[in-house]
Amino acid sequence: MTNKATISPEPARARPVFSNEDFGLLKTAVLAYLRANEDAPDSVKFSNLYHRLGRFG
Repeated sequence: MTNKATISPEPARARPVFSNEDFGLLKTAVLAYLRANEDAPDSVKFSNLYHRLGRFG
């Protein structure tokens, strides 16, 4: 009986979920939400998200 090493193929490379254009659209949507809900308790979280999205372009 021969003991062969099992060679498994490499997994496919992960594809990005969002395109670069999507980040601009998301940033615009978050900004619209922030302007409409300035006094919401979670507005700080959305403000942080807005700034993080700015890093993408």
